[in-house]
Amino acid sequence: MRRARLEDGPTVFGLLAQLGEQYTPNRQVFDAAFRDAVHQSDDHILFVVDDGDRVVGYALATIARLFYTNGDSAQLQELVVEEQSRARGIGSQLVAAIEAECLDRGVRQLTVATLKSAAFYERLDYRSTADFLKKRFDE
Repeated sequence: MRRARLEDGPTVFGLLAQLGEQYTPNRQVFDAAFRDAVHQSDDHILFVVDDGDRVVGYALATIARLFYTNGDSAQLQELVVEEQSRARGIGSQLVAAIEAECLDRGVRQLTVATLKSAAFYERLDYRSTADFLKKRFDE
């Protein structure tokens, strides 16, 4: 487990296909966003897990100061572990690393929106507190 580095970008981009979302990642847009997440660590947390010589998972959280939380709030935006490496606790380790970083920074809450993985997060003591609605602004 470690903080992401710029050279992890190509592997992380490859893991995006396993998100199962209806988005088609644009490499140029990804590269700029990845660079920002690595360099702008005040409002991003980006960890990767490597299994020897390759990255097998990553977690990305963003941090924002909200009015009602009396301080910073984080949202776990993306969590991906390659299919062959699942069921080894890597996802739980990534979430724990994000949580520890949030605590170190004095973040007041960590939220996550999920479509298919609610049971995973509930095992980690997350509870449903709201509906998640989305409006897309497609190109």
